[in-house]
Amino acid sequence: MKLENYEAEVAVLGAVLLDGSLFQQITVQEEHFYFAKHKTIYQAMKQAVSQGEFIDIVVVTTFLGQAIEAVGGTTYLLEMAESVASTESITQHERLMLDAYRNRKTREYVLQYATAPNEQALDRLIQRLQDFQTIGVDKTEKTTYDYLLEITDDMCFSDGVSSGLLTTYGELDAMTGGFQRGDLIIIAARPSVGKTAFSLNLAAGICKNGGTAAIFSLEMGTKQLLQRVISAEGLINSQKWRRMTFSQRDYEHALRAIGEIADWDLRIYDQKRTVQEIRATIRKLVYKQPTKKHVAIIDYLQLITPAVKMNRRDLEIGEITRELKLLAMELNIPIVLLSQLSRGVDSRQDKRPMMSDLRDSGNIEQDADVIAFLYRDDYYHRDTEQAEQIEIIIGKQRNGPTGTVRMKFQQEYGRFEAGKQDKVVISR
Repeated sequence: MKLENYEAEVAVLGAVLLDGSLFQQITVQEEHFYFAKHKTIYQAMKQAVSQGEFIDIVVVTTFLGQAIEAVGGTTYLLEMAESVASTESITQHERLMLDAYRNRKTREYVLQYATAPNEQALDRLIQRLQDFQTIGVDKTEKTTYDYLLEITDDMCFSDGVSSGLLTTYGELDAMTGGFQRGDLIIIAARPSVGKTAFSLNLAAGICKNGGTAAIFSLEMGTKQLLQRVISAEGLINSQKWRRMTFSQRDYEHALRAIGEIADWDLRIYDQKRTVQEIRATIRKLVYKQPTKKHVAIIDYLQLITPAVKMNRRDLEIGEITRELKLLAMELNIPIVLLSQLSRGVDSRQDKRPMMSDLRDSGNIEQDADVIAFLYRDDYYHRDTEQAEQIEIIIGKQRNGPTGTVRMKFQQEYGRFEAGKQDKVVISR
């Protein structure tokens, strides 16, 4: 691992001395140089440009002033310029310089972490290492014309395929276009309404459509969640797992379901408690399989340990949702975040949830691209005529309509079903 590259630094500075206009095009900065005299020469060049001067050997010598001897004199500047065969290689030489800089900084921060290792220090180390990967990367913004061409290609060559990750629930996918990349999706409900069951059904649907689902459970163990997935897929009463009393039909359906689930790209994590751990795991999954259609599902928001303790819970919740939204944008994947609702919803006559019912709301409404509430009439009224009916109320969708999708919820199996019950009422 090369920590410095003398030749590359000489080549970059020499190319600028030959063609002063190149200074405006180079991406390296003073801190990227390793050798002190090269830093000094770069400073002189920068000062000259800031005062409207065009860089050449005479101008740089002038701005170096008394420091000229410390850098090797005019002879050294001439030798640098003469060593450059062609200025066309300056981009390659910059890349070599930046490689050495990244190696130096990586070594520095790893040694810092080694002196006082802990979870927060590890998270900072990971973030810094990832930040280094973007140093020197061309970040030229696309023009309006570039985007118009991209939109035209999407329209003409999409074959009618949704840009989002489809869930297998037709009307829900029709309303949302599937889970969109870069979106933070909040699914909220009162306890025991069916948040976890719904998230498992969503993960199953995405896996069946060739996607990759990562579930972070802060409340239930992996084995218990897999039992619930098997129940939903094999139509096995979930209560039977308590006593392990199964019929012959249950065994057959369970084995068939297990065989299918084994082929899914489904990952469940039940030991990740902090936002740093969750973030690092998601990043690792996406970087290992960059071509996969990823979705991360976190169950649930109020159980996540924040990176920084604050004196107000709503501020902690807001910080968590903001970090997860930024992560969704960074990795270009949808992140589904389950959330509890406050008890206030139970005191109203119409108990269908609203935005104000989000518990410890903080910035949830601001950061989320989609907010969906689950409502079951039989949760409050046992003698209702709407038994097994559940409403998916989309209260916010940044780039689409709001409304209600009605499905069938077979609670004994933890299974959500589309079909005749999968109806939508669009509000906007």
